Amino acid sequence: MAEHPAYPVGLRLSGRRVVVVGGGQVAQRRLPALIAAGADIVLVSPEATPSVEAMADAGEITWVRRGYEDGDLTGAWYALVATSDPEANTRASAEAERHRVWCVRSDDADQATAWTPATGHSEGVTVAVLSRDPRGRDPRHTAAIRDAVVAGLRDGTLVVPHHRPRTPGVALVGGGPGDPDLITVRGRRLLAEADVVIADRLGPRDLLAELPSHVEVIDAAKIPYGRFMAQEAINDALIEHAKQGKAVVRLKGGDPFVFGRGMEEVQALAEAGIACTVVPGISSSISVPGAAGIPVTHRGVAHEFTVVSGHVAPDDERSLVDWPALARLTGTLVILMGVDKIGKIAEALVAHGRSPQTPVALVQEGTTAAQRRVDATLATVAETVRAEDVRPPAVIVVGEVVRVGPEPAA
Repeated sequence: MAEHPAYPVGLRLSGRRVVVVGGGQVAQRRLPALIAAGADIVLVSPEATPSVEAMADAGEITWVRRGYEDGDLTGAWYALVATSDPEANTRASAEAERHRVWCVRSDDADQATAWTPATGHSEGVTVAVLSRDPRGRDPRHTAAIRDAVVAGLRDGTLVVPHHRPRTPGVALVGGGPGDPDLITVRGRRLLAEADVVIADRLGPRDLLAELPSHVEVIDAAKIPYGRFMAQEAINDALIEHAKQGKAVVRLKGGDPFVFGRGMEEVQALAEAGIACTVVPGISSSISVPGAAGIPVTHRGVAHEFTVVSGHVAPDDERSLVDWPALARLTGTLVILMGVDKIGKIAEALVAHGRSPQTPVALVQEGTTAAQRRVDATLATVAETVRAEDVRPPAVIVVGEVVRVGPEPAA
């Protein structure tokens, strides 16, 4: 006769006695979820892994330091039997059967009265996967299905209808340095749920092609020395669409608060009484050098790194940067938006004490398919930029860390 499939159910174990027999790796994996469920957990085991012992020390579980004995499951609602002793497992499983306690047995699922599904969580939803085929209960298979579903919920590729009221407002999302895979999970999910997306040129543009057809995409590109949408117009667009009750995502490159004028938008929304969620992004100041094989810090080479905007030259009265102080530092200097000013920047650094032979790397279009790295020194960087036709966006790294990694590919 064919085996009947397991009946899926969610156990509410808060305040209820749960007995775990065995303190090894299986218990170490299962205990956190039982703790999170609020169960009154008793661990029966003469030994435990350091992680399980730490749970006992923290008072999250009660540890009875001995082997299993008949009667340990008295009053239990649920049991997990996971020792390395098959005979003890069989006795504990038999006691669970006598007392009608649902019991998971790690060494022999066929003798258990309950199975632990592969579970994952996303936005208040628990995904649990069980195999219906008794001949093919491969935990790797069920885990892979769980991971695919949870990943889809988290990154927005698996979109489900909203059955709860949506709160109008704006999400200020840092899209990362350009590679669409480098946006945060939360940022991608909010993007998938948006009604309107106001996007910068330096945001992960490839993600826009994945948006449903009903989503309105507004180009807020600020092309240097070209056509641009004034910041006030961007603020007005955010406010206008949010007041219409729409879910608005402001998609920006890098992190919204690293030379991204994100706070100006937050302030404008606050003045208009509109809720704003800020989702940090991976800043190009760290990620782009990393993608090019350059660590911004390295033991014995650089104990600090400084990120500075280079859009205003050192001799410009509008500059807020203390270039003499930066020249005296021995660590790494990361310059954003400085390609066209790098000549004057290099002159200022050398004039205030940096060696002309200090290595410099320029990483153009970092993390994208068009990424390229150009190396120079402070003495040669201005001419190198002209000769190699380096164009924005490019991240400039100044310091000995440029020479730490493997030689860049030709």
